[in-house]
This record gives sequence, structure tokens and C-alpha cells, in this order.
Amino acid sequence: MEKTEPTVKPVLPFDRIGGREPIQRMVDRFYDLMESEPDFAELRAMHATDLSPMRESLTDFLMAWMGGPRDWFEKRPGACVMSAHRALESMNFATATQWVLAMQQAAKDTIPSDPDFVDNMVAAFASMSKAMVSNAGRGDSH
Repeated sequence: MEKTEPTVKPVLPFDRIGGREPIQRMVDRFYDLMESEPDFAELRAMHATDLSPMRESLTDFLMAWMGGPRDWFEKRPGACVMSAHRALESMNFATATQWVLAMQQAAKDTIPSDPDFVDNMVAAFASMSKAMVSNAGRGDSH
């Protein structure tokens, strides 16, 4: 009888980061930075006065993106984050850079024990932001 190795399931980023609570802390730190730091003023100006809905939405999106519960997608059947930002005329290189820098600082502040995870996540955010800039101002069509 052949001996088979047990299948090792890879650790999802959602599990590696520790689930919802660390993601929520990172998102809260991100929006706190956006509200308090002059370097992120242009990014802040793109958002509504009340950031509560955005805090919840980004937390849900990041949880799903990292392999956790897919609440963001279940609340928005057929939606994608790229399409959600496509109509923003104010999305440009400067605001995309501010977004990445604020997320990077928020991640470093809230996930200090896993710098490799933070670096990989921020690299993915940087790629997403570049794609959003290239699609900005094109309306809601796919």
C-alpha cells in the first residue's frame, strides 16, 4: 500500500492576518490617517463627510479579498471594486499614491509582527491602484 502525504491546505491571508478584527483595525487606522494627515487631503476630499459606510465596506471587501467571508460581494451581487471606482473623475496618480501610502502606514501600524505580509499586501494594493487610475472617469460600463 502506497503511503500518501496528507494534503496541506495553504493558510489564507484572512487567517494569517487573524480574521476580521485586525482587518477592521487596519481599515480604521487607514481612515483615521486619511482624516488627520494633510498628506492625504486630496484622497479625503474624494469621500463623503461620514466615513462610517466606507469603513464597513472596505473592511468587508478586504475580508473577502483575503479569503474570508464574502459579505461585500453578497451585499453587491455582480459588483467589482474596479467598477465601483471607475466613475470617479478625481481618481488620479496622486490620489492613488495617497491611498497606497495611507494603507501602507495603516498596515505597518496595525500588523507590525508580519512585515512580509504587509509588503506583499501593499504591493497588491499598488497594482490595484494603478489599474483604477487607468480606468478612472470611464463611467459605469465594464
